[in-house]
Amino acid sequence: MGRLFGTDGVRGLANADLTPELALAVARAAAGVLADRDGTSRPVAVVGRDPRASGEMLEAAVVAGLTSAGAEVLRVGVLPTPAIAHLTGQTGADLGVMLSASHNPMPDNGIKLFSRGGHKLPDAVEAAIERQITGGDSRTDHRPTGGGIGRVRDLPGAADDYVDHVLSALRQPLSGLRVVVDCAHGSAARVAPEVYRRAGAQVHVIGGEPDGWNINDGIGSTHLEPLQAAVARFGADIGIAHDGDADRCLAVSAAGDVVDGDAILAICALALHESGNLTDDTVVATVMSNLGFHHTMRAAGIAVQTTAVGDRYVLEALHAGGLSLGGEQSGHLVFLDWATTGDGLLTGLALLSRMSATGASLAELASVVRRLPQTLVNVPVTDRLAVAASDDVAAAVNAVEAELGDAGRVLLRPSGTEQLVRVMVEAPTQEQADATAGRLAGVVAAVS
Repeated sequence: MGRLFGTDGVRGLANADLTPELALAVARAAAGVLADRDGTSRPVAVVGRDPRASGEMLEAAVVAGLTSAGAEVLRVGVLPTPAIAHLTGQTGADLGVMLSASHNPMPDNGIKLFSRGGHKLPDAVEAAIERQITGGDSRTDHRPTGGGIGRVRDLPGAADDYVDHVLSALRQPLSGLRVVVDCAHGSAARVAPEVYRRAGAQVHVIGGEPDGWNINDGIGSTHLEPLQAAVARFGADIGIAHDGDADRCLAVSAAGDVVDGDAILAICALALHESGNLTDDTVVATVMSNLGFHHTMRAAGIAVQTTAVGDRYVLEALHAGGLSLGGEQSGHLVFLDWATTGDGLLTGLALLSRMSATGASLAELASVVRRLPQTLVNVPVTDRLAVAASDDVAAAVNAVEAELGDAGRVLLRPSGTEQLVRVMVEAPTQEQADATAGRLAGVVAAVS
């Protein structure tokens, strides 16, 4: 068996890669590894899912796995991933389980796990769960009988608790802002419109009718064209796009221009910086953030810590530095003062609040980031390690970096799952970015 856990839980084609049998095994192992048993109480697990059809099947398997390990299951139904994290912490549960493949197509599904307090799992804990699945461990393989078998109950008011939690972060009523929210026919469909309306916005909804099959189907944060059309049709001030499990947020301006996670992160960082609430005047971003974002932050006196790609690495840096804000170009933003993981609704609310507080349009707020033209080339290789060790590649990169200086940037990143090396170049002009990326890609291809 290969490594089960990827960058965000266990994910695969439902009922093929991610089978009910595997879901049951993951749940049993997670209960054994994460449960904090004191000998007098049974472990507690919060279980939620997104609306995709396979979630019903996998939820049944996960509940069976948890109860067979003696856990009490609090079932919350269809809610966003950050809601499961919040409820895991709020209820004092030992673990949380979210069934979702996020922005992936409907046939996929995934298992995301949270530890006590609603935190994502470190690598070492994921490895312990995998060992339990593949080899077993008598110390954690707990199989109670009789009255020791776990029970299941629905958690009343879970959605309301999450909505109240998100709204508790609101510092500026939205004063009638006209908003189109795209819920991707996913987990946000029930709660996102309510959050934005209760915050004071005039809300139009698209992608708000999940049927189990239509999640992320030509809609949501990876398909922004329907949102752009709806913003124009309703004459809205802004469009907000969530993905299937609502842990990310992208935006569309009144003119239909896309505002990505870099710009949203910059807008939120500047707002917190001005109010004195940006811890250490530092923000965390990944290596994929555009150089224009770095220039904007530097001009404002805000330091940037850079991590590998993945919101788990952003979270690790936030915790390690005691920082408050970080995010990714894809729209995953983490407000650590309010949440333990990325939350698309919190992000949308923060963005709308900034518009309301300043009276500025989204386009005006986003204009603080002057994005440098960027080119990304995926180069097929036979040996990613040979490319990383190549003197020819290093010399070519050094030459380009000297040529660009502070006006551009080069990033070579081996794929974590394929025999590819990703060559990314940012430069003052698109022509220069294209030409430079092509030149480097040629060197990489020749070496491999």
